Amino acid sequence: MNNDNKDVASGLNRRSFLKTSTGLVLAGAGTMMFPSVAAAKADELGATQFRGHNSDHKLWKKVRKEFVLNKRTTYMNVGTSGSMPKSILKSYAKTNEMISANPWQSNVPTIELARQVAPGFGADEHELVLSRNTTDGMNSIINGLQFEEGDVVLTTHHEHPGATIPLKHVSERYNVEVVEVEIPVYTGENQVSEDDFVNAFADAVAEYGSRVRLIVFSHVTYTTGTSLPAKRICKEVAIPNRIATLIDGAHTPGMLNLNFHDIDCDFYSGAGHKWQCGPGATGILYIRDNAQRLAEFWSDRPTPLWSINSSSSSTAMQARFQSIGQDNYPAKQALADACVMWEEIGRDVIEERVLDLSELCKQELFDTFPYANFYAPNIRELSSGLTTFNPFYDQHDGELLTQFRDRLHEEYGYIVRTTSFYNKKDDMQKIHTIRISTHLFHDEDDVIGLVKAMKRLYRNMA
Repeated sequence: MNNDNKDVASGLNRRSFLKTSTGLVLAGAGTMMFPSVAAAKADELGATQFRGHNSDHKLWKKVRKEFVLNKRTTYMNVGTSGSMPKSILKSYAKTNEMISANPWQSNVPTIELARQVAPGFGADEHELVLSRNTTDGMNSIINGLQFEEGDVVLTTHHEHPGATIPLKHVSERYNVEVVEVEIPVYTGENQVSEDDFVNAFADAVAEYGSRVRLIVFSHVTYTTGTSLPAKRICKEVAIPNRIATLIDGAHTPGMLNLNFHDIDCDFYSGAGHKWQCGPGATGILYIRDNAQRLAEFWSDRPTPLWSINSSSSSTAMQARFQSIGQDNYPAKQALADACVMWEEIGRDVIEERVLDLSELCKQELFDTFPYANFYAPNIRELSSGLTTFNPFYDQHDGELLTQFRDRLHEEYGYIVRTTSFYNKKDDMQKIHTIRISTHLFHDEDDVIGLVKAMKRLYRNMA
C-alpha cells in the first residue's frame, strides 16, 4: 500500500463516514472515498450560494446557470424526466470513473445516504430507502403485503401503471378486490375542493367497510396535475378506519416541500429523476416507523409485510429494503447531492416558486385561450407544477393534439407532453391534454414565450 492509500485507510479507520460542511455523508469502502458535489460547492461557492427567497430573481438566475439544458429548446416536461445540475453531473461522472478504475470496490452500501436524505423529507433516518424509481417502491410494498381473499384495495381512476399493474397482480394472485374510486376532475366549468376528494374516499370506505385494507392514490395525478389532499385523506379517512395508505409520489419529491410525518401515511414512493433532478433509476421509499402501524392495523396477519426484493437477513426494515445486491452507488450519491442543493435553496422556497410559475402559466393560458378546456385546478392547494389543458374543441382528438405537441417542439423549440384520461370512470372516450411542467430552472419569460408560441401555432392549425 502506498503512502496515499495508507492515509486514506487510516482516515477511514478513524471515522467510517466523513461529513462535509453541508452535512452530507461521504461513504467509503476499503481504501476508496467517493466525491460529493456538496463539498465542492461549499469550498468553491460558499454555503450561502443559493440562499434567498421566492421573489429573489438573482437566486433563480444562479439556479438556472446550474443546468446544462439545451439552449436551443425550452424544456418543460420535467414530469417525465428532470435534468441533473452540472456540478452534480460532474461529480456523478467522477464517481463512476473511480468505480471503473476500482471495480472490486464498487459494492458500496447506500444506506448511509438514505439516512442523510431522510430529514429533508420529514422522516426519521431509519424510515427512508433509496429505491430505483417510483414503480420499484410501489411494487415492493404492494407485492410485499400479505393480502388475503376478500380484501379490498381502494385506488382511483387516475393512477399510473406503476400502481395499477401491481394491484392487478395481487388481485389475480389473492382474489383481492381493487376498487377504483371516481375522483373529481376539474374541467374549467366546475369547481372542485379538498372536501370532494376526501368525501370520495370516505364514501367508498363506508360502502366496503372493514374489508378495505389499503388505500392507494397519487399525491399529484400524472394525468391532470391535480394535487390531492394527502394529509386529510390519511388522517380523516384512513387512520380512523385502521386502513393502511400507500401514496404514489412520482411528481412530488423536488417539487413540493414534503413532510412524511405530517402527511402521516404508511408508505410513500417517489421519483428521484423527475423534479428532484437526480439520475435515472433513482427514487425514495418511505416506510413509516418500520411498518409498526401496519402491523397494528393488520394484526390478523402474522407477517403483514414481506421484503420480497432483498439480499439482507437483517431484522431492520430499512436494511432489508435497501439491500438489493449490487446497487448503483454513483446514482444514489448524485441523488443525495441533489437533495443537498434543494435543501440549501429551501424546499419551501422551491415549492412557492414552482406554484407561482404554474399559476402564471394557467393565467396566461386562460387569457389567451378563454374557450379552452383546463384540467389542472386553479386552486393553489390543489395545484402542482403540472398544468394541463386542450385548446381544441374536440377534446377526444388525440392525433390532433399530438401533432400540436410535436410542431410546438419542431417549429418553436418548446418541449411539453400529452396525457389522456377518462373524465368519468365509465366514460368510453378519453380526454387528451397538453401537460406543461414549470420548475425551478424556468422563469416568467419561459412561460409567457410558451403561451405566445402556442397561440401562433393554434392559429396555423385551427
